[in-house]
Amino acid sequence: MAKKTARRSVAGETIKEGIEAAKELNSLGIKTTMDFLGENTKNEEEAINCSKEIIKILKAIEEEKIDGNVSIKLTQLGLDLGEEFCKGILIKILEEAKMRNNFVRIDMEGSPYTDKTLKLFFDVLEKYKNVGIVIQAYLYRSMKDVEEIIKRGGRIRLCKGAYKEPKTIAFPKKKDVNENFIKIMKVLLNSKIYHAIATHDEKMIDATISYVEEKKIPRDSFEFQMLYGIRRDLQAKLVKDGWRVRVYLPYGTHWYPYYMRRLAERPANLFFILKNLFKG
Repeated sequence: MAKKTARRSVAGETIKEGIEAAKELNSLGIKTTMDFLGENTKNEEEAINCSKEIIKILKAIEEEKIDGNVSIKLTQLGLDLGEEFCKGILIKILEEAKMRNNFVRIDMEGSPYTDKTLKLFFDVLEKYKNVGIVIQAYLYRSMKDVEEIIKRGGRIRLCKGAYKEPKTIAFPKKKDVNENFIKIMKVLLNSKIYHAIATHDEKMIDATISYVEEKKIPRDSFEFQMLYGIRRDLQAKLVKDGWRVRVYLPYGTHWYPYYMRRLAERPANLFFILKNLFKG
């Protein structure tokens, strides 16, 4: 049952299925960011193989004329095996993306990896401008990180955060997470750098739209991002209303950790998945 319901939030197990899903989204006016699922690789061979698959995605995006980029996790590329090893693989991916005029988003993982992820991001940002990072609004530290990233010209995807974190480092109450999300959103939209506001929360979306309209911020200076298979109605409405929307499009056999985080992050996601399942 889990695999069947996960199929609504994961495009499939192969790159072919991922590309077909991306084409379908593009036909609806929605951009994509493709994610080859996987994390915490155990050996160098596994990490290298993951990087080869990501490079295949970049080639397929160009060949199939997909309006999309890629998202990656550093633990998938061997961060647990050593920062220099991981950096070497990351640079190969960034070079491939640069050659194809494409963009790579580094996903933020659990808090044990925050400092390491930011360090590697800053290291490669000096040379590669086709790379971005993710910031999680539920961490107390995030505003300070945002200020440093903006100072260096980095591009950010703002999300609430999906990993279970202790209250010593993360806001335990949804209300406080939302308040921090809105504060950071305003800083991003005033930075004159192209960022992404990633949420399915209509209150956060409405707050973003209200701020953009109040400050007369150009609509093409940022984008909304949402997850594949979640709130397709809202994705369609935003596109219809003239907003840029990009969908995070995961595929691969290692779907279980991703799927369980989606449910923990927002149990209502299961309702939307099951609703679509029985419709289909």
